[in-house]
Amino acid sequence: MTLVIDDVRRIVATTLQLGARGGSMSSATPLLGAIPELDSMAVVSLITALEEQFEISVEDDEIGAETFETLGSLAAFVEQKMAN
Repeated sequence: MTLVIDDVRRIVATTLQLGARGGSMSSATPLLGAIPELDSMAVVSLITALEEQFEISVEDDEIGAETFETLGSLAAFVEQKMAN
């Protein structure tokens, strides 16, 4: 999971333009509701970036608040999609 979470951290930081804040994110870092830059449009951009990076497809009904609860939950979601 280390490599996936590192890539997810980089994509989140880049997509949301978090600058130095992105580098300090851990798997327990809250996302939705905790990062002002993560609004509904940013979620769409983030999903698109994750789909391109990991060559996965995310359906609308697969996206929930629990997926974006923390960086770790987002990375776990990506890993699950890659395994399918």
